[in-house]
Amino acid sequence: MPKRTMRGVVVSAKQDKTAIVRIERTFTHPMLKKIVRRSSRYHAHDEGNVAVEGQTVTIRECAPKSKLKRWELVADEGSDA
Repeated sequence: MPKRTMRGVVVSAKQDKTAIVRIERTFTHPMLKKIVRRSSRYHAHDEGNVAVEGQTVTIRECAPKSKLKRWELVADEGSDA
């Protein structure tokens, strides 16, 4: 089964080998018919400590590395800060 991948923005890179990535999704509210934005934060494993706050990155799911880390950093598209 293929691993899921998501794109998001790094909101914190202060921890060692960990980056917190915010993933935003939009959907139409079923009753109000308005576009609604929701976001989730994921702890991603960053082996080389290359993530910088404000950077757009791609993460993919992996085997659990710690209590909260179930994702790993795949690629970065340069600094958007």
